[in-house]
Amino acid sequence: MTAEWIVPVILSGGSGTRLWPRSRVELPKPFLPLLGDDTLFEATLARCADERHFAAPMIVTGARHLPHVEAQAPAEAELIIEPEGKNTAPAIALAAQRLPGDAVMLVCPSDHHIADEGAFLDAARAAARLAREGWLVAFGIEPDGPETGFGYIRRGEAIPGGFRIASFVEKPDLATAERFLDEGGYSWNSGLFAFRADRYLQELARHRPAMADKVRLAVIEGHGDGRKFFPEMHAFSQIEAESVDYAVMEETDRAAMVPAAMGWSDIGNWDALFDARARDASGNCALGPAELVDCRNVMVDSDGPRVSVIGLENVVVVVHDGEVLVTTREGAQQVGKLTGATSQ
Repeated sequence: MTAEWIVPVILSGGSGTRLWPRSRVELPKPFLPLLGDDTLFEATLARCADERHFAAPMIVTGARHLPHVEAQAPAEAELIIEPEGKNTAPAIALAAQRLPGDAVMLVCPSDHHIADEGAFLDAARAAARLAREGWLVAFGIEPDGPETGFGYIRRGEAIPGGFRIASFVEKPDLATAERFLDEGGYSWNSGLFAFRADRYLQELARHRPAMADKVRLAVIEGHGDGRKFFPEMHAFSQIEAESVDYAVMEETDRAAMVPAAMGWSDIGNWDALFDARARDASGNCALGPAELVDCRNVMVDSDGPRVSVIGLENVVVVVHDGEVLVTTREGAQQVGKLTGATSQ
């Protein structure tokens, strides 16, 4: 590992219930080919595979998803198997404990879509430069609408290569999101971060000392098996689950942001996936056998049965493994609340 390399730390967990019925607990959205032939997980790894800039990836996952990770990850990847899910702050700390202190970590969710990989690389390199100077860096996405499903970053003063973060803002209501758009100076919080491993652990110890101690103990008492590493279960189980945003990024006085215009989407629901897919002149898209007549902005995703839609707008129809979902695009945020989504 050279001093200029960036270590991709891929976080792979969750169930992706808002993409039910395609995404299930046992086979969630990172491991599905939702946009092209590659899965979102494979696409994430591919973005970080340029050996001129990136070291071998480190993947943090749970035992439930380990078979999918092993099947799709490159042989050189190190796998850290969490004893249980504790949100992103402890997961990142596990990786940081396994790396040299001066390693720059590029923390990437495994289930996001990035259309412009060149812009992604530019942003990653800019973030790495700031990280080497001791900043903890978030990737900020320029909003293209009043989105209520994302957290926001309020931009502070300019620094070489980016901006200080003035504050993080919770997911807003529509009126607040519209105000953010009108005022400018706000970005979506993408969930991608960059920092040196030692700086992250220092800030975690400062703001969440109990978590930092338990993660360190779990790593010290953990064990390896080939490329897999298993943190000690008892110590890790005592950690209080918390996101990196709350535990570190909102607490540190060295939070920075790099703006990233890279065609980013978290593919958080069927409406987001609709936006990321290619559409015809009427705004429709169909995957699988479908006939759309006098429709606008309709998406069909079927694993076999033919779907026919007439005269509808802004609707999503999904048929998968014997289950059928019909929702408006606006209602797509609620799919994760369905009984079928939470029980499978």
